[in-house]
Amino acid sequence: MQHESAVEPLSPLAELVDEFLAARATRKPSAHTLMAYKRDLFLVLQQALPAPQSPADLSPRVLRSAFARFAADRAPASVARAWSSWNAFFTFLVTEGVVAGNPMSAVDKPRMVAHSPKPLRGEDTPEELLRVVSRADERQRDPWPERDVLVVALALCAGLRLSELLGLRVGSVSGRDGERRVEVAGKGGRPRVVPIDGGLDAAVGRYVESRRVRFGRVSKSDPLLVDRHGAPLLRGGLQYLVRSCFRRAGIGDRVPRGAQLHALRHTFATRLAEDGANASEIMRLLGHASLATSQNYIEVTAEQQRAAIQSNRTNRVLRELA
Repeated sequence: MQHESAVEPLSPLAELVDEFLAARATRKPSAHTLMAYKRDLFLVLQQALPAPQSPADLSPRVLRSAFARFAADRAPASVARAWSSWNAFFTFLVTEGVVAGNPMSAVDKPRMVAHSPKPLRGEDTPEELLRVVSRADERQRDPWPERDVLVVALALCAGLRLSELLGLRVGSVSGRDGERRVEVAGKGGRPRVVPIDGGLDAAVGRYVESRRVRFGRVSKSDPLLVDRHGAPLLRGGLQYLVRSCFRRAGIGDRVPRGAQLHALRHTFATRLAEDGANASEIMRLLGHASLATSQNYIEVTAEQQRAAIQSNRTNRVLRELA
């Protein structure tokens, strides 16, 4: 497999990539998303022969050959993501008047098999997980159950993705009593607001108070989740924390292979469906763009979303812990 170092292309294309990324940054995507765009663009450029000097050199034939080489030893999902990155790049170039048209329609995109949900297995597994995590484990070097409960609860009871958790600020949780909500910077820079139940709100309060005791003053502009040294929690640290919670609860065999944090998000959606939420409510709460590619986006009221959240059985154990 070719070493995946993002070698800078010649200046004209490099400058256009930088302009594209700057334009995307105004949508407030995560740093991870911007890096993925840049990596996808440069890695495919490395496969283009002859080496392109300008966008005019990226003909459909050159792009097809480059993508064929790029796809040789990569998973379909990686190829599809790179295709989407290039499609967005050329859309930007067309809008800016740099090129006359988008050649990506001539480059085949892998057909993606729809993935089935991967919730935690076992009827009471989510509740068991929360109860175990809420107790300090003296085997840990520096137990922080308030923080661990909040991480698990935000995925189980608000359906947040990993990148969304990392993007939260202390002030992201707001609203009057009975109307509390978490403001999320969703996938693709799409913001959404998720109503939260009283149990999850109490978990936020316990965590913030425990953080004040550990590190002092907490500002609304501070990252919500921090590590045991008070530094913002990073992707690897969050993934390790979730695996640690599963291990302490002894539920590793009930976590679908490769799911980890996403298993908690899938559990949230599955529980909502089981408790009577309709497809449009689930779509809005999870931050999906549409019900299906052939269907229009369906609006639902904030009251309907809040009712769906309150019917989620997993919130009950958080109310008990409060």
